[in-house]
Amino acid sequence: MNSSQILLSTLIWLPIAGGVVLLAIGDTDDKRCYWMRMCALFVSALTFVFSTVLYAAFDNGTPAMQFVERSLWIAALEAYYYLGVDGLSAPLILLTTFITPLVVIAGWDTIKVRPAQYFAAFLFLEGLMIGVFCALDGLLFYVFWEAMLVPMFLIIGVWGGERRIYATLKFFLYTFLGSVLMLVAFIYLYGQTGGYDLLGFMNAPLGLGTQKLIFIAFLLAFAVKVPMWPVHTWLPDAHVEAPTGGSVILAAIMLKMGGYGFVRLSLPIVPDASEYFAGLMIGLSLIAVVYIGFVALMQKDMKKLIAYSSIAHMGFATLGFFLVWHITAETGAGLGMTGGMVQMVSHGLISGAMFLCVGVLYDRVHSRQISDYGGVANTMPRFAAFMVLFAMANAGLPGTSGFVGEFMVIIASFKANFWYAFLAATTLVLGAAYTLWMIKRVVYGEVANENVASLQDLNGREFLVLFVLAVSVLLVGLWPAPLVDMMNVSIDNLVQQIGQSKL
Repeated sequence: MNSSQILLSTLIWLPIAGGVVLLAIGDTDDKRCYWMRMCALFVSALTFVFSTVLYAAFDNGTPAMQFVERSLWIAALEAYYYLGVDGLSAPLILLTTFITPLVVIAGWDTIKVRPAQYFAAFLFLEGLMIGVFCALDGLLFYVFWEAMLVPMFLIIGVWGGERRIYATLKFFLYTFLGSVLMLVAFIYLYGQTGGYDLLGFMNAPLGLGTQKLIFIAFLLAFAVKVPMWPVHTWLPDAHVEAPTGGSVILAAIMLKMGGYGFVRLSLPIVPDASEYFAGLMIGLSLIAVVYIGFVALMQKDMKKLIAYSSIAHMGFATLGFFLVWHITAETGAGLGMTGGMVQMVSHGLISGAMFLCVGVLYDRVHSRQISDYGGVANTMPRFAAFMVLFAMANAGLPGTSGFVGEFMVIIASFKANFWYAFLAATTLVLGAAYTLWMIKRVVYGEVANENVASLQDLNGREFLVLFVLAVSVLLVGLWPAPLVDMMNVSIDNLVQQIGQSKL
């Protein structure tokens, strides 16, 4: 067995094993804390190195699954330990392994309570999230999907704010209950195909009525995770109460799993039902873009504002995915889907950076209220430069990653329907309004109070994390070709696949 045949297993199980080691090292004294943190950084960085190996060896010219691993897992259920990646999953794995070491560095000395368990939870979470993006067996997919709720439940519940128990229970119940029907759909498909092979599900002959029920089951699981309106209410609470690292992973990676579920499962397995419900999905996505944008304008808490911003920006991703039936192949049916995928990666970088910026301020002032700040640029000029850059990216400034995906989806919307494009484009106005309003109140103006006057600018650790993210946001904005090229063939294949009716 060569190294490429176990690459995906390495990406999944290396951070999980690292988490076990962290728990064994513990944090009973300063020396153990030091080595535990170094171990967490080493394991997360090594996992990222392995993901770059995946990127370097990835073949952009084929839609077939790559780095495939398959062995019998549960014989009685015909379930397999079946892994593989294509152009839809590989970019999200790269995003996961890129963000996790930054979260470790960001929380290096800010977590005082049970730091070993804190960093171990993030390593467990990283491995399980990569498992979701790799799994090609329905039962294995479901196990990874549900298991990753546990470390995030603990991260919010143990290290969160004052209302952390309420927030974490709401998060768990919404996401867990939404996923139960996905398991029911898998069991039904197992009865039709004799196995849990996700690729086999795509070839299962299904009537329109059955497809509709399966689509609704998937929708409840994935819409909660995105989250789409009206099942979005758990997200602002979870973000506000989560520690900074938890907010970063939640926004940067976990929300993407809903979008990934649509393109991996809903569209190819039940294409006719997806076409039937496309109008509904486009409507819900546009509500998220427009209505939630206005809700963001009303927020007084920085974390809540960014959380609602995340819902609006993820609405762009789902809009792009479901425009495919409204555009002919000759005019670029895959453009919206490509834009949606790029938007997910871009949002992962920008939202993660925005939450880290709020975390920097919160560590110093212990407040997330916009009204408690003002004139931060006078005392923290380096920090202010980064925060303004990320705010511009969040508003979709050309030259940043925030512009690329949104522009693709708006162009696809215009090809589909003028009013779709008109409503989608309002996010450029609303996004600029709520983001710049926050920046004006927090960063600019006169120094608001003694707390702001005594602020210290970024230390070396904080500067490193924000600098790496700033470079990434600009790189994807100025040179998106490596990312788009990785996706193109898989997206073209998916468009062709869903164009073939099962009826």
